[in-house]
Amino acid sequence: MDSQTGRRPQTLSHFIAASGLTNLGDGVATIAWAWTASLLTREPLLIATIAVALRLPWALFAVPAGIIADRMDRRSLILRMDLLRAFAFGAAALVLYLHIPLEPPGTGVSSLLVFSLLTLSALTVGTAEVFRDNAAQTMLPALVPHEQLESANGKLWSAELVGNALVGPPLGAALIAVALPLPFAINAALYGLAAAVVAAIAGSYRAAMRHTRDWRRELGEGLAFLREAPLLRLLAWLTGAWNLFFQMVMIALILHVQDNLGLSPSTYGLVLAAGAVGGIAGGLTADRIVRKLGPAATAQWMLLASAPAFAGIALSPGALSLAATLAFFEFTGLVWNAVSVSTRQRTIPNDLLGRVNSIYRLVAWGMMPIGLLLSGLIVGFLDGPLPHDTALVAPFWIAALGVLLVAVYGWHPLGRALRRSAT
Repeated sequence: MDSQTGRRPQTLSHFIAASGLTNLGDGVATIAWAWTASLLTREPLLIATIAVALRLPWALFAVPAGIIADRMDRRSLILRMDLLRAFAFGAAALVLYLHIPLEPPGTGVSSLLVFSLLTLSALTVGTAEVFRDNAAQTMLPALVPHEQLESANGKLWSAELVGNALVGPPLGAALIAVALPLPFAINAALYGLAAAVVAAIAGSYRAAMRHTRDWRRELGEGLAFLREAPLLRLLAWLTGAWNLFFQMVMIALILHVQDNLGLSPSTYGLVLAAGAVGGIAGGLTADRIVRKLGPAATAQWMLLASAPAFAGIALSPGALSLAATLAFFEFTGLVWNAVSVSTRQRTIPNDLLGRVNSIYRLVAWGMMPIGLLLSGLIVGFLDGPLPHDTALVAPFWIAALGVLLVAVYGWHPLGRALRRSAT
């Protein structure tokens, strides 16, 4: 990094502020995407299509994103991706403005054109997110000493959660109540503002490449490093399995809160916001928990805790109990991330960080579209043989059982590997 050490605190604050703005946009979009899709169709698998479009790019572009992050100035890459997302949200706002009001049909979609254009916008946003997030994770270790990564990541994720889950969802719900295109238009402005903040960050954040560009050779170096890093491989597979079950839950949740719990968009937004409080607490206390319990025990218990959390979502009878369950769930998830991400950032050399990180995330995040599709398929298959309300909570119970099996399987290997890496 070319910027001076004395500039790092200010640079880190700009970095966190830009991430907070983009995650505020993500939080607004959390409800906007799903609620808009539910106004175009009531079929779970079709609603899941929008969510798949947001997550599918992780499977398609994670590896190219890593190669590019090791070639380009990472700050410049973040800037360009924020501008691309601003354009995509602006385009979605315009499409919806020209076609409102939307009324969901009994079957199929009410407007194939709007549904297709909304899916294309979601695919663009998801693709930009892949490149942006990978560049951001590889840039952070240049801003703080490695021994402070848990603390820096915790502060970063807490700021992100304030926007993504505390402020964003209620704001998105309020904006939808005013006008359906409004949250998409606001998001275009938020991502544009984030790009301006990133543009103000000083310094160069380009990794030092040791040879001429050859994507096969570059990718081979990343694969070779990961092959010799069993702890990273284990973390990738455990995180991938967890993400699969998490996405099963989140796509089913939007129909569950509408049809089973009867929550309005604003109430659902407040539920998500209340859950975010737990995540913020986890982000701010993660470094202290890791110091007290050690990375191994922390990761083991946080992974295991997801099983009762998923079951708790199915058992929650109303908004308050659901909010408390999500708060517990978010807390454990943020503490797990503090261990897994900081271990990855600390272990991988800077000039390989983009590539190895992208291959890791291909496994860890590439499972998300599968979980989304499974959620829609499970609900669609069981709705009929089982009562509608029972079919809607089936993904929660399957996720609880699945993550319990993952936690039991990974308990001893994860503990041994993390304790070995700490010595």
